[in-house]
Amino acid sequence: MSERTTAELTALQAALAAEHAAVYGYGVVGGRIQEGRRTEARAAYDAHRARRDALAREVRDLGTEPIAASAAYALPFAVPDSAAAVRLAAELEERVAGVYSDVVRAATGARRREAAVALREAAVRAVRWRGGSVAFPGLAERAEAGTDPAATGAGAPATKAGPATPASTPATPHTSTPPA
Repeated sequence: MSERTTAELTALQAALAAEHAAVYGYGVVGGRIQEGRRTEARAAYDAHRARRDALAREVRDLGTEPIAASAAYALPFAVPDSAAAVRLAAELEERVAGVYSDVVRAATGARRREAAVALREAAVRAVRWRGGSVAFPGLAERAEAGTDPAATGAGAPATKAGPATPASTPATPHTSTPPA
């Protein structure tokens, strides 16, 4: 496997891990969000499930076993109410956008275009949840955390810029279950 393909595969696996975490996290969001925003939470949940499934197929097509979802993820903060659920949704989207920025950097052709679409969709959802935007979604978090995604392995736990970490990994908090 070429160095380019390895970097692309690593980025795809990280995006898949991010999507697993986002699906889990939207479960928490769906359980806490006020009635008026449940449709929005369900749509985001469905979008992340579709992206997760597509990424798993892409990884398999590259001849590699897709990274599995963790049984649980640690949330970045407590989510006792609807306001916290909205903050969590925005956080999930910002972290997913950051991971897709890595795929855009590593990929070429159609895969790169699709990653750019996924980045844009996550950034738009983050803006909707947060009510505001940043100039380059996903990049501020990377610079702040000082992470180089190319240096992390496909199975490495997510960093501050990543979406969520398995609950068994205490280092970096993050995500949670499907909305009802």
